[in-house]
Amino acid sequence: MKRHAADPAIENRRKVPPPTDTDPAIEALVQDIIAKVADKWTMLILEVLEEHGTLRFTQIGRLVGNISQKMLTKTLRQMESDGLVRRTVHPVIPPHVDYALTNLGRTLGSAFCGVWIWAETHHAEIEEARRLFNEQPPRPAME
Repeated sequence: MKRHAADPAIENRRKVPPPTDTDPAIEALVQDIIAKVADKWTMLILEVLEEHGTLRFTQIGRLVGNISQKMLTKTLRQMESDGLVRRTVHPVIPPHVDYALTNLGRTLGSAFCGVWIWAETHHAEIEEARRLFNEQPPRPAME
């Protein structure tokens, strides 16, 4: 994933301590957004569009790899409804449809970049923790 310039709005919020009384509507919105955008396919499509720009459906599928047409369609529609992707239908025969990130989608790419950098920085520690966990004797089933 490309390393993005920091989003000033996000960086300014990081300097402010979290509120003690969160608006339930905002909390619900954040949970809904995380549930929709933090999945494997959204992140991969976001990365592909960030790196390659405007693409057609089949190009996105090929670059993402191992995604069914049904899942690609579902994910692109969700991203479009959330304002992350712009779908453009060109009036030609056969139909030509392409997809591009919106400004909002690019800012989400900036936010994911932090996760990418974190994973890159800590991958050895994570692999070691996984190795140690897998070497432990089996635990009894929880009751």
